[in-house]
Amino acid sequence: VRSQGKPFDVDGLLGSSLADFFPDEKLAEMYRTQLSETRTSQFDAWSRSFKLITSPVLDSDGDYQGRVTQWIDITEELKVEREIDAIVGAAKGGDLSQRIELEGKTGFFVQLAGGINELINTVDQVFSDIGQAMQRLSKGDLTKPISADYAGTFGEVRDNVNSTITNLEKVVVQLNESADVIRTGAGEISAGNNNLSSRTEQQAASLEETASSMEELTSTVRNNADNAQQANQLAASARSTAEHGGEVVSSAVQAMNAINTASSKIAEIIGVIDEIAFQTNLLALNASVEAARAGEQGRGFAVVATEVRNLAGRSATAAKEIKELIQDSVHKVKSGAELVNESGETLEQIVTSVKKVGDIISEIAAASQEQSSGIDQVNLAVTSMDEVTQQNAALAEQTSAAAASMNEKAQQLDSLVRFFKTDATSRHSAAPLPTARAKRIQPVRE
Repeated sequence: VRSQGKPFDVDGLLGSSLADFFPDEKLAEMYRTQLSETRTSQFDAWSRSFKLITSPVLDSDGDYQGRVTQWIDITEELKVEREIDAIVGAAKGGDLSQRIELEGKTGFFVQLAGGINELINTVDQVFSDIGQAMQRLSKGDLTKPISADYAGTFGEVRDNVNSTITNLEKVVVQLNESADVIRTGAGEISAGNNNLSSRTEQQAASLEETASSMEELTSTVRNNADNAQQANQLAASARSTAEHGGEVVSSAVQAMNAINTASSKIAEIIGVIDEIAFQTNLLALNASVEAARAGEQGRGFAVVATEVRNLAGRSATAAKEIKELIQDSVHKVKSGAELVNESGETLEQIVTSVKKVGDIISEIAAASQEQSSGIDQVNLAVTSMDEVTQQNAALAEQTSAAAASMNEKAQQLDSLVRFFKTDATSRHSAAPLPTARAKRIQPVRE
């Protein structure tokens, strides 16, 4: 009190007023006036902090007799409050490293400070565990959940974090399995697409060979038809010449016999041509059936096409022989015309024979026409097969693009999933699948 400039004497303390000792005049004034109710005040003095509780003292009649003041030293309490405020402020700012010093504290303040420190330690440990778990999670490590034993809300937070890690691990495992399935599917699609491309290429090559063979066959049949038409015209000319001839001399008998012999050979050759035409027509029908079936495919059709070419060659040879024989017959007919006046009856027989030859040649021409129609149908079938082949090639190319895209997405997904480390079985490294490329098949041109 003396340090504050106030007079203080222990011997003269009785009868003095507390107002004389307060450094704060406002507080001193409160002690100089009469109180009607309890008042609480606080002041700092002498390096200490005090809380004063002042109550009026009344007698039985309610008259004011004085006051009673309770002095409470709150220096340590305020110090603890400031320390708590500092710790709470730091905690609000995310700093959980500060603690209340226990040294110099007694009683309740020791328990309070220790409890707050323990609370901060627990919160710090919880956030440290969560931070470490999140740090491991950011690095893709899902193998270490929070193992500390917490109760209450802290336990719920730990369980929620661990559940998140567990569920994320399940998702990662499922994603990895899905990536494996996608890679496998992309591989199967790629393999199937390569097989389809190869078969489509083989089919296109077979169609090209078939088209070439059909072109040759068509040319041969047309030549046969032209030859038959020419032979028919020659036969008509021979008949006309015979009808206008005169009598043939007796020496024309031998010439007419030679003509008959040649006509017989012609009939035999025509029979061969007729048989060949029939077989050619049948083979052409078989070829169209084979073309429609076209499996892998074209092998059976190639055999039929070869046989057709052989038969066409025989037809050409027979037609050549027919031409030579007919020319020989015409020569003999010209020779016989000189003797027509002497061989009237024989000449009539020649006319009849020539008519028969014309009928046979007409039948050959009709058969050749039917054969040409059959070949046209085969060409239509080949064209249809070519369109289907091009569609297959387009589908193969689309499938190849889809397989490549699927494989790329699977690799990307696998790369993302590999970032995480789980307790599941270690995944083996999957090499990128080769990208299937559909081969472009050139269309068959007739």
